[in-house]
Amino acid sequence: MATITPLHKNILIVAGDVSGDLHASGLIRELKKADPDVQITAVGGKLMQKEADRFLFDLAAQGASGFIEPLKKMPLWISLTKQIREYMETQNPAAVITVDFYGFNRQVLAMAQKRGIPAFYYVTPQVWASRQYRAKQLARLTKKMFVIYPFEPSFHKKFGGNAVFLGNPLLDIMPEPAPHTYETDNVKNKAWKLGILPGSRMGEISRLTPVFYQTFKQVLKEFPNTQAYLFALPDADENKILSLLGEPPHPNFHIVKDKNYELRGQMDFLLACSGTATLENALLGVPMVVAYKLFWPTYQIAKAVIKVKYISLVNLLSNKPLVKELIQAEANPRLLAAQTMAMFQNPAKLAAQREELLKLRASLGEKGVAARAAREILADIVRK
Repeated sequence: MATITPLHKNILIVAGDVSGDLHASGLIRELKKADPDVQITAVGGKLMQKEADRFLFDLAAQGASGFIEPLKKMPLWISLTKQIREYMETQNPAAVITVDFYGFNRQVLAMAQKRGIPAFYYVTPQVWASRQYRAKQLARLTKKMFVIYPFEPSFHKKFGGNAVFLGNPLLDIMPEPAPHTYETDNVKNKAWKLGILPGSRMGEISRLTPVFYQTFKQVLKEFPNTQAYLFALPDADENKILSLLGEPPHPNFHIVKDKNYELRGQMDFLLACSGTATLENALLGVPMVVAYKLFWPTYQIAKAVIKVKYISLVNLLSNKPLVKELIQAEANPRLLAAQTMAMFQNPAKLAAQREELLKLRASLGEKGVAARAAREILADIVRK
């Protein structure tokens, strides 16, 4: 097993959002398994804080995304950048590992390069979808990138990047899909399980929770026994979520905190915010409709720079409209309810979409992704 020299065992890992915190925490565990003497300093979220030896700042809790919103966080980012620079200069880490969150992590990578510290990107930003010029910067600033989709190595190679695909790290986290059948009898009176995934950032949650709740209310008119389950983050304030509904919750509406995906895997259909959740749903084999609703100026910028024809990871990986996408004004209760009810009325469509979604799982590799990445990183540090 590769080990770092005894006097040089500190590694800095930086993530900036909830999904990055999740993946980075798994990588930290595997780095420590591969070499128990490794010392990890982290900037990220609560999961990383539990695993790291030293924790500098909860950046994931800031929830800045898009193009406009991060500008509000600039003073904080400047202060944190100074703190990370001081850490690099005083501790001289053996390596820096960044996880997604390009806007901030690009600065971290530049500081590492200036000081001759080898840098790795784990869960590389989706620069193939927009602003592809960033791929050149990633190639220049990193020793190696660990990408999460099978088509990415060839993309980065065109820009001079050293990118490897070891599998998608969600496979380390997600359970195997549970058996699920869609009964065709008496669909009107069935107690359908409708999952609601409004996002992980407060902006997304605020925009989509009222929309998804009213969608559920419309579905109840045709399918009165439907049960809705809003999947909240572990530390979410349930009262704040309820306040977004604009009315007392319906008795069939439930807020749940599902740590192991077991309940989500039991859903018949999902209303999902575009993002990592859509790929999680696919790995669970749960059919869905995807909504994309941004702050208006952010959306106008996104339209100008995004170069892919789909917004959901499921459709991008399938290269076809496997799930329905409703964007901005179309992400409304009437159209979302129409999509949901059309699926409930035809269980064969639900079964067919589930089968297609599960095909994606096989294309994303096998479990043990974080362990394989940890071993490569440690080996590369030894060889530097």
